[in-house]
Amino acid sequence: MDSMLCAAMLILAHANPPGSVSERLKNDKVAVTEFTLKPGEAQRVEGRYPAITVYLDGGALEFTPYDGQPDPITVKSGDVVFSAARAGEIKNRGVSGIKFVRTEFLTNGDDATWGTAGLSPNYKLLIENRYTRTYDIKIPARGSEPQHTHRARVVICLSGAALRHTMPDGRVEPSTLETGEIAWRSGGTHIGQNLGNTNLWVIAVEPK
Repeated sequence: MDSMLCAAMLILAHANPPGSVSERLKNDKVAVTEFTLKPGEAQRVEGRYPAITVYLDGGALEFTPYDGQPDPITVKSGDVVFSAARAGEIKNRGVSGIKFVRTEFLTNGDDATWGTAGLSPNYKLLIENRYTRTYDIKIPARGSEPQHTHRARVVICLSGAALRHTMPDGRVEPSTLETGEIAWRSGGTHIGQNLGNTNLWVIAVEPK
């Protein structure tokens, strides 16, 4: 790393009060980190790998790459953005707190296109590239989805619910998700049911 880049990193690190960052899960395919920024706070983004960012709150942000100029960003809850590997600082320039989850892809990915193969018809495909298939899942309160198959994935829950999964062999498994929960789920085939009185809303991030 050259001296000018080091100097830029030091300036950014001390220009704004730091927000909080917490590693939520890591395996051989992904590293998932949760960021929480109060108004005016900032946090360094290492940016070693391509990533999907899911915004749990709406607001105004600013990303300053260490090798470039500030870029203002306006987001709303549930927004999903793919970004290439790039280091910098992310700052909350709004008037309320913002929480977001960054899933970094630790492999070289795969050029195969998965599309919507196997997914439930109510899933909305948001992003697909060589690193990920990412989609939106919504199941209304007391609703269900038909039998479908998904791959191993990170699930980021924006609105939780009490769930039940029915497997092809008839086995029944509870699978409750809490609002704000971040979890790794193995691939499988099942029927999903929302048993509760709240709508389920999840962003699923499948690494390739």
